[in-house]
Amino acid sequence: MHLISTPDKVTTIAELRAHGATNHAITTRCRPSGPWQRVLPGVVLMSATRPTRRQRLRAAIAYAGPGSVVSGVDAMRAHGVDVPLSPDVLVLAPAERRLVSRSYLTVERTTRPPSPTVRAGLPYAPLVRAALDVARRAADHDQLRALLTSVIGQCTVTELRAELDAGSQRGSAAVRALLTPDLTGAAEVVPEEVTLARRVLRGTALPQPHWQQPVHDDTGMLLGIPDAWWPEVGLAWDVSPHTRHHDPRVWAAAGVALHRTDPQRLSSAPVTVTDELVAAFASAAANVHHRAS
Repeated sequence: MHLISTPDKVTTIAELRAHGATNHAITTRCRPSGPWQRVLPGVVLMSATRPTRRQRLRAAIAYAGPGSVVSGVDAMRAHGVDVPLSPDVLVLAPAERRLVSRSYLTVERTTRPPSPTVRAGLPYAPLVRAALDVARRAADHDQLRALLTSVIGQCTVTELRAELDAGSQRGSAAVRALLTPDLTGAAEVVPEEVTLARRVLRGTALPQPHWQQPVHDDTGMLLGIPDAWWPEVGLAWDVSPHTRHHDPRVWAAAGVALHRTDPQRLSSAPVTVTDELVAAFASAAANVHHRAS
C-alpha cells in the first residue's frame, strides 16, 4: 500500500483501496486489537486512540461527501461563538444524497446548501445558518435566548430573520418570537460577575488581561471565550456560570491553563480569590518559562 495524505489521520476505505490496500488488510487493521478503527461507514481513523472532536468532524465530512458542511455548535465555535459542545455533530448535505444519521453524526439533507467558510481545512456553515440550525433544536426558552444573544454583534436580528424565513420552518415559531430588537440590547449587557472580577483584579499587581476574548488552539479551533485572558502566560480565567462548560483538560492539551472561580466568591471572599489568581498566574508564567528553556 502506498503512503497517502491523511489529514487528521482520517481517510475513506475508497481512498485506501485506490492506494493499494486490500479489503483483508483494511479489515485486519480495523479489528479491536488493530492500529486503526472505523468511525463511520466507509471512514477509517488511522489510529487506535479515541477520536478527537476535530477527527470526528473530519470523518463526518468524509462520510457525507462533497458539498457537505459542518453546521450547529461546531460551526458556531469555528466562527468564534463560545457555546457548549453537544455530543452530536450536525452536517448539512445536498438533498439528492441518500444519507442517514449514524453514531454521533446527525445528517440534515437540504435543498439550500450554504457556501462554506473553511477553517483549518474543514468546511463550516455561515454563522447565521449554524445558529438557526441549533436554535431550532433548543430545549427550552432560556437556552434559546442565550443562544441567539450570543451571536448578536457578529450578525443582526434582521439577518437571522431573513435566514429563518428562507429555511426550514420546523421548530421556527419559538425562534421567531425571540427575534425582536430587544435581543440586541440584551447582548450588550456586561455580566455582573465580570464587573466584580474587574474590581477584584484592581487589587492585584497583575497586568490587565484581555476581557472576553476568543482563545484558539494551534489549528485555529475555538477553545472558548474566557472572562479574562493573559496570552503572555497562557492563562484564562472563568468567573461566569455560563462558561462552566469549558473543559480544563482540553485547554491544557492546547497549552493553556484555565483557572475557575465560583462567581459567588468574588464578593464573599475577594482576598482569597486574588491570592488564588496570583498563584495561578505565577504557575502559568513558570510553565511558559519551562517550555521555552
